[in-house]
Amino acid sequence: MLLNTDSVKPSIPENSCNPLWQQLVEHKKDFSNTSIAQLFEQDSDRTEQFSLKSSGLLLDYSKNLITEQTRRLLTDLARQAGLQTAIESMFRGDVINQTEGRSVLHVALRGGFQDNPKIAVNTDIQNVQDDIRKFVEQIESHQWRGYSGLPITDIVNIGVGGSDLGPRMVYEALSPYQNPTINIHFLANIDGSDFTNTVHGLSPETTLFIIASKSFSTLETRKNAEAARSWFIQQGGTEPDLAKHFVAVSSNVDAAVEFGIAQDQVFPMWEWVGGRYSLWSAIGLPLALGLGYENFKALCGGAHQMDQHFLTADFEQNMPVLLAMLEIWYQNYFGAHTHAVIPYDHNLRHLPEFLQQLDMESNGKSIGRSGQSITYNTGAVVWGGSGTIGQHSFHQLLHQGTQLIPVDFIVPLRSHNPVADHHSHLVSNALAQSRALMQGKTLEEVRSEMKGQGLDSGEIDRLAPHKVVPGNRPNNMLLMNYLEPSSLGALIALYEQKVYVQSVVWDINAFDQWGVELGKQLSQTIHPQLVDPDLVPDFDSSTNRLIELFKKGKI
Repeated sequence: MLLNTDSVKPSIPENSCNPLWQQLVEHKKDFSNTSIAQLFEQDSDRTEQFSLKSSGLLLDYSKNLITEQTRRLLTDLARQAGLQTAIESMFRGDVINQTEGRSVLHVALRGGFQDNPKIAVNTDIQNVQDDIRKFVEQIESHQWRGYSGLPITDIVNIGVGGSDLGPRMVYEALSPYQNPTINIHFLANIDGSDFTNTVHGLSPETTLFIIASKSFSTLETRKNAEAARSWFIQQGGTEPDLAKHFVAVSSNVDAAVEFGIAQDQVFPMWEWVGGRYSLWSAIGLPLALGLGYENFKALCGGAHQMDQHFLTADFEQNMPVLLAMLEIWYQNYFGAHTHAVIPYDHNLRHLPEFLQQLDMESNGKSIGRSGQSITYNTGAVVWGGSGTIGQHSFHQLLHQGTQLIPVDFIVPLRSHNPVADHHSHLVSNALAQSRALMQGKTLEEVRSEMKGQGLDSGEIDRLAPHKVVPGNRPNNMLLMNYLEPSSLGALIALYEQKVYVQSVVWDINAFDQWGVELGKQLSQTIHPQLVDPDLVPDFDSSTNRLIELFKKGKI
């Protein structure tokens, strides 16, 4: 039995007009006395039936609490939720972000609308891509130089959220493709330590700053941009020199120009580019500079391949659909609340952090599309870390904890940096963790093993229960040949489209994020209280006390 999930009350829409929700409630009972390991014993072809390849990725989802009937019910649920229409609506450019009245066209940035002449954004996209390519060529050829005539060697991307997490993650992930003559740095936190550490050792003569902000008004980005401008001038630059050392990516051209950036050095964004989906746009400028324009295009090309798979494949063979519906299966029927992503590649160590924003900012909603309160589970807490490091920390919880935590393992079969037999051990550990989560170790197996070690019966009775590993814990295995631009692009698009599928089935809008606004608003009222000694705070007693402690500078 999987933990105690028989007693878990399914979290599904009340009075749902879709009978499939209730059919899945009944179907879940079929797993009360059936383990994943037993499903493998019953079906020698299970791995073939529950695996598929697309866009340079292989998904093995056979180690899940599912049968062919489960897959059929889940994909039928997706159909009855209107998923096919929703997919076509996104690729057609319809307004699917209703609360903000916007289309969601990030798929166009990687070629999604090339065959649709009705989508007018194609020309705009091509123009910006041409501008990015030309700018990269200028930097690489040293046509673009700093104010003293020296070539640019360091580029600091100033952004936060989607303007930072995506480019930062991709740049680190594709480190074997990094341009050795250009160093890319990322500055996001308004904490002065981040700024100080980032500019340490840089020269204003050879440093270029990219201010990446859709609105050009985001507090963290604006303050860090102002600090960068002050640093640049204090270190020897002048106001006229700013044009050679500052460019921007923004939809607010006027604000960028007012800051001191030449208008022709503002790479435009559009309202239909959501922050967490924006690395394919000019927000990816540091990637094109740091990895080379062709590698940036290959990244987009891999994402486009996954988009086409998502658009055309039957749901039973559709990678984003299957990943999404599996998570719905565990979130809504088995009481799971978190989802772990564990890449067995050091260069992918920032992927879980990127996916946190993608998933939790998209589907962390409790209001449905029509404004109704939602009474069922939506959105998982996404977390994780790189293997094998996690095996020495949080894997204990995965194997013997009381919570059901589905896991995605991500494994490149070949390494860009082979060292002795390291990579075979790395992959061996990934496969072992996947099998251990599924197989576990019974009390009988533990007792037999301890007896073989020569322990007496008393010691066996005392220790054996602590060594039992329940197993029967679901996990997916995502394989690629190498971690390269195209396969990484496909992987990111896979998770993007997975999130969209879940939002459709849960009937929520994945493309707004109103929940982040309140904290920003309150910060604007609290900040004056922190810096003005004459103001007396009038909030709750806790906030008032904390403000007073800040003013004193000690506890």
